[in-house]
Amino acid sequence: MVGGQGPTPESRILNPESRTRSTRVRVRYADTDQMGVVYYANYLVWFEVGRTEWLRDAGWNYRDMEEAGISLPVIEAHCEYRQSARYDDEIEIRTRAAALTPVRLRFDYQAVRTAGEVLVAEGHTVHAAVGINGRPCRLPARVREFLG
Repeated sequence: MVGGQGPTPESRILNPESRTRSTRVRVRYADTDQMGVVYYANYLVWFEVGRTEWLRDAGWNYRDMEEAGISLPVIEAHCEYRQSARYDDEIEIRTRAAALTPVRLRFDYQAVRTAGEVLVAEGHTVHAAVGINGRPCRLPARVREFLG
């Protein structure tokens, strides 16, 4: 999590039908670059925060996943920057997931500055479920069921 700061109590499922989850983070001074804006790579870190909380809501966290011998490596990442975020901005990370195949999962993200509901970045990551042997495996049933 960014700067060890966890999701705020406002973390919640926004719409169970769309499987969208919201998690808030606050921009720390350490998150900014010399120009005073959020360093570009931090958005991918925030996407990970959103993804981790989405999985937790689905009843599956990374610790349980690894104990079950499954990992979800990122096989594709994309981020488009729309507006600058700055120190002390509160950013809502909206995360939505969809199963692409029985083995692949895609997460879509929107980073929204809560003041004014301004979209600052959006992107996606694609993950492949991989077993302990390093070979692709099916996503767990509980995750597939959660995705409907």
